Amino acid sequence: MESAHIAVDLGAGSGRVFVGRFPADGRFLIDEVHRFRYPPRESDGHLRWDFRAIISEIKRGLALAANRARELEVSPATIGVDSWAVDYGLLGSDGNLIADPVCYRDARTEGIPDRVFGIVPKSEIFERTGIQFLNFNTIYQLFADDRFAGAASFLLLPDLINYVLTGRRAAEYTNATTTQLVDARTGDWDADLIIRLGFDIEKFPPIVPPGSELGFLLDGIAAETGLGPIRVIAPATHDTGSAVAGTPLGRSDAYISSGTWSLVGIERESPLIDERVAGENFTNEGGAHGTIRFLKNVMGLWIFESCRREWKDQGINTDYARLLDEVAAVDGYRGVIFPDDPRFLNPPSMLGAIAAQLAETGQQMPDSAAGVAKLIFDSLAFRYASIISTIESLSRNAVGSVQIVGGGGRNDYLNQATANASEKKVAAGLIEATVTGNLAVQAIAAGRFADLAKARACVAKSLDLKEFSPLIVPGLHAAKLKYAAIEKRFLG
Repeated sequence: MESAHIAVDLGAGSGRVFVGRFPADGRFLIDEVHRFRYPPRESDGHLRWDFRAIISEIKRGLALAANRARELEVSPATIGVDSWAVDYGLLGSDGNLIADPVCYRDARTEGIPDRVFGIVPKSEIFERTGIQFLNFNTIYQLFADDRFAGAASFLLLPDLINYVLTGRRAAEYTNATTTQLVDARTGDWDADLIIRLGFDIEKFPPIVPPGSELGFLLDGIAAETGLGPIRVIAPATHDTGSAVAGTPLGRSDAYISSGTWSLVGIERESPLIDERVAGENFTNEGGAHGTIRFLKNVMGLWIFESCRREWKDQGINTDYARLLDEVAAVDGYRGVIFPDDPRFLNPPSMLGAIAAQLAETGQQMPDSAAGVAKLIFDSLAFRYASIISTIESLSRNAVGSVQIVGGGGRNDYLNQATANASEKKVAAGLIEATVTGNLAVQAIAAGRFADLAKARACVAKSLDLKEFSPLIVPGLHAAKLKYAAIEKRFLG
């Protein structure tokens, strides 16, 4: 029978399970079998993830994947799990989870980075790890966690799920790098940094490369799901790591992984660590099969989706397609915001946070949902263009074109606005990039492909990308100048 692979893809609040196939005819096929939600909730004084619910839904998804495989008359060969980065769970000496994992949007890390820098200088942390400074990086979460000292070990979210599935404790490389505790040059935990911060190095699991086999599905879960003995593979367990792995990038392409967060970057063969990179707060995250993801985080469509929730509560029609049509009909530029303002991370009201920033910069809040949405999309496009320009300067290489992958690639208005702002050709269409990369790394581990290049070539044959060429539109130049001034104000 033809082999199939099962991908579990977890975003920060919702997850999906897919069955993927790479038939001999060169096509790439995926079937979504389960979709579920698990919003974080307040518990025990913190914003937490309901881990039991996540595991329950994963097992349900695996059972549905087993049924779908039987319908397709294919044989499931492997399972791979990816998720968002930085969050983790603590295990006790009995091997059980001590408490539900805390969400990275929790406020517990406020003021923590400065305390960490008092022990190890900020410049030294970057020189060692090459990772950008975000208040919710695992390094600061662990420092703020009053239960870490009493724990036997910790596992990042996808590693914790793999532990439940197989019983093996391991840290997959791409996700481990986001902790800001991995030596960028060796790819292993930076023991000196960890010990100086007062962490017990014995609590850190061994790092394994993407594509590693973690073992077979535990007997109980194998029976419960109907999958039987099936191998569990660690893909690039960081969702962006999988998204980039699945993207058939050209040598001069930049990528934008567009979703709740937007990750704007290029693929490199080695880290880029120097004072200029540190000053721009770029990051060197581990990639699949010997690559480095040189990129920067942008607050992304979280801003827009938060507004949509508020509009829905106000009784405003928030149908996505209809709203995008209304956005396209709005003339000119009604204002711009700096998307990476920390106030947008988890405000009580996103609309209120936008209005406050606009007031501070002498602008007025648009009087319609479409006007606000357009302002958000235009501002994201300007931010993307600014980062791409900085990438060219830091890497001393020109970016030829941009590939937008992920769910945000459905947003034609934002795609065109990005082409206009960056003056680069933009291609979009690989919506399920993360799932694609997850499945590709599994297929390589199973022997279907010799390497990442051959897996990407198969994916490329199955894509029908939509291209957006840069256009000169009325008011664009003035809006870019206005955005640049606002960005400069917030970045200092």
